[in-house]
Amino acid sequence: MAVVRLRAPLSELAGGTKELRLEGATVVDVLRALEREHPDMEGWILDERGRIREHINVFVNREYGREDTSVGDDDRLHVLPAISGG
Repeated sequence: MAVVRLRAPLSELAGGTKELRLEGATVVDVLRALEREHPDMEGWILDERGRIREHINVFVNREYGREDTSVGDDDRLHVLPAISGG
C-alpha cells in the first residue's frame, strides 16, 4: 500500500486525516481508492473524466505524477492543492 499525504483543505474533507495507506497500481487508481474511502472528496481531486484537476498537484516520491504514473507499495504520494496569492 502506498502512503498518501493530504494537505488542507483536502485533509479536512478526509475527516482531518493527513496520511492514509491506499492500494493502487497507478496514481489515478490510488486517488479513486481515496474517493471510495472518503466520499466527501469526490470531485475535488479528479474531474468527471478521471483526470487530475488543474489546481491539484500530485507528487510520487518527490517527482511530479500524472494519472498513469506507476505506484508501488513503498511509494509516497503528496496531494497538494495549488495556492494562489500575491
